[in-house]
Amino acid sequence: MTSRRKVLQSLGMAGAVSLFPFHFTQSKSMAQPLIHQVYFYLHNESDLKEFMTDAAPMLGRCKDVSRFIMGTPAPTEKREVVDHSFHVSCTLFFDSLEAQLAYQSDPLHLEFIEKYSRMWKTVKVYDIAI
Repeated sequence: MTSRRKVLQSLGMAGAVSLFPFHFTQSKSMAQPLIHQVYFYLHNESDLKEFMTDAAPMLGRCKDVSRFIMGTPAPTEKREVVDHSFHVSCTLFFDSLEAQLAYQSDPLHLEFIEKYSRMWKTVKVYDIAI
């Protein structure tokens, strides 16, 4: 009976200790900077100028964005691994995962989606921890 109790206590302790690293890792990752890359595939290429002058810059004005870069596909050589099919790319830098989460509900970001989502047929997002 005593050895069974010790086994159960050891298992309980091991379980409690195993949660510590997960919590520590999770907290650490919340403070980790990240890059949020967004690729827009527009319905009409004729919307490109308006999208780049009026629409996309709204994202860079969101309060939690620490840096914003916008561009179009570079005229690099065509190779199997290079994707030139998108129209506009926006790269947003955030100081933390919390900042990126706040950006998702920023009124300016939501206004951008409501006002301009009619222009794109597809959006691809790649988030990168740095």
